[in-house]
Amino acid sequence: MKLTSEQKQEIAEQQAQKYETKRVTSPELEKILYEAIPVLDHGFVRVIDYMGDDTSIVQSARVSYGKGTKKVSTDEGLIKYLMRHWHSTPFEMCEIKYHVKLPIFIARQWIRHRTANVNEYSARYSILDKEFYIPSKEQLSAQSTINRQGRGDLITGDQANEVLKILKDDATRTYDNYEKMLNEKFDGTTIDKDKKGLARELARMNLTLNSYTQWYWKTDLLNLLNFLFLRADKHAQFEIRAYAEVMLETVKKWVPITHAAFLDYRVGAVHVSAKGKKVIQLMAQGKKISFEDSNLSKREWNELMTSFDFAEKIV
Repeated sequence: MKLTSEQKQEIAEQQAQKYETKRVTSPELEKILYEAIPVLDHGFVRVIDYMGDDTSIVQSARVSYGKGTKKVSTDEGLIKYLMRHWHSTPFEMCEIKYHVKLPIFIARQWIRHRTANVNEYSARYSILDKEFYIPSKEQLSAQSTINRQGRGDLITGDQANEVLKILKDDATRTYDNYEKMLNEKFDGTTIDKDKKGLARELARMNLTLNSYTQWYWKTDLLNLLNFLFLRADKHAQFEIRAYAEVMLETVKKWVPITHAAFLDYRVGAVHVSAKGKKVIQLMAQGKKISFEDSNLSKREWNELMTSFDFAEKIV
């Protein structure tokens, strides 16, 4: 990720601002406020505003007048209880706003989480940056043979080189044609003074989906955690997972008690069906139970065995 001198200056000016407030603040999050945290090759995540902290969750749960209890351990116990028992509204009392730069194909996947306020960079008004996401060779995988929306074995050698060349050539060619149709270069200079440029809202249709866009994404803590539970998961697509992992670190700085409870009771937890629970109960009693006796599907049986590190998986 490379920031322009103007962008660096803007961030420096934002970070130099000082305001007095009676609102709660999160000291660790304040340290990285406005900072552009790199993601992928040209992307970034910036926290640009937030409201509330761990004590705000406790305060709303108790509907109290003050900041919450003085004992952190007591607040921690309540937050763990709320997380463990799937209480939701107290976590909605905290909000955060991100500035994100991301490839368009990831933005289209991301926007399916219809639980945030979003304002995206307008290619009807401005010219998109001349930057494209090109995956590293370590991310060039073939289509999975067992998962229709996942990746399989790594593509290597000449085929990998050919794929990277195609991605770079296509992105460069379409952007050159984009500028040609606009009759305007990325730096604002005119290509041919005797020609009219095509409207930006039309010229943009020619760009590849690995072009970068930007948006402001504001959401409450509950919906952020729901997003991160899905997108920071090891099964999520690598590119969106890279953003989710950075955002998860900002949550740790913002609401550390909630972050720890989230890792314990959501990310690290195992959720089983009633049938799955019965299987585990029988195994805990020392009884031998087979897949055929479990009334589980093959997939659910294998997921259950994997979750508890049992060897009784079937092919």
